[in-house]
Amino acid sequence: MASILETNEVCKHYSGHTALDHVSLNVPQGTVFGLLGPNGAGKTTLIRIINQITAPDSGTVLFNGHTIGPDDIYQIGYMPEERGLYKKMKVGEQAVYLAQLKGLSKADATQRLKVWFDKFEIGNWWNRKVEELSKGMQQKVQFITTVLHEPKLLIFDEPFSGFDPINANLLKEEILNLKDNGATVIFSTHNMASVEEICDHIALINKSRKVLDGTVGEIRQQFKLNIFELGYIGDFKSVTNVIEQFVSIKENAKGAVNHVTGELKSGFDYNQLIQSVLSAGAQITQFNDVLPNMNDIFIKAVNQNAN
Repeated sequence: MASILETNEVCKHYSGHTALDHVSLNVPQGTVFGLLGPNGAGKTTLIRIINQITAPDSGTVLFNGHTIGPDDIYQIGYMPEERGLYKKMKVGEQAVYLAQLKGLSKADATQRLKVWFDKFEIGNWWNRKVEELSKGMQQKVQFITTVLHEPKLLIFDEPFSGFDPINANLLKEEILNLKDNGATVIFSTHNMASVEEICDHIALINKSRKVLDGTVGEIRQQFKLNIFELGYIGDFKSVTNVIEQFVSIKENAKGAVNHVTGELKSGFDYNQLIQSVLSAGAQITQFNDVLPNMNDIFIKAVNQNAN
């Protein structure tokens, strides 16, 4: 898959502090790429370098195969975690002004904004001052101004912060729509549930270095334990007696279909488990691995890197 953005051995140092230490990333085109890490890991510094707000001390950033330059900023949309709207300006006036900074004409910007404002149900706030809007509504305005010029690369830093579940879901749907329409999205967040819902790839940065990189599916497989879910029809006691010699049972429930959740002990494999259940005269109705969620993976990877 072609890359829209690459960072190669990027380093950034401040007085007495290393913010980025030889960070290399490859962001595939047309994907949602999760940029993860604890506070102070270096994510925001990397985002600022991609946006050319600051420069790396060493290393390169490539955009569409060439060294990123000033003109590329028109193909990038960036919504920072620190919202930056002018509170005394009227909402519509400010949105048009920000769109013009990205190269749109006033007429084109106004036309596009009307469509987005109606979609986000804030059309009646066009002539109100920003300071009159709630935090969530201000975030809607900033999201719109970020995507309005239809950039190839979108960067969202904690976009769901302050949103209620309904509006957070609205934003997720729009991010996925943007991807479906050809945009690439870099998505920085601490909300691991959102990562599982919308990200294709992730990279985890901790203490200025990249410690994880891959598709969400690959990462979950990499961190999986031998935990399984088993559903079966048969004698509950017989099956339990047969499997407990090589399974640490976490949950064991009776029902029309009995269920076992457990962890395979070291030295055994799933074939032995399945054969033992069948040997007890049971019929297996369900068997699958239990993969770790991204929140557990995040904590484990950060803790491993801390040691």
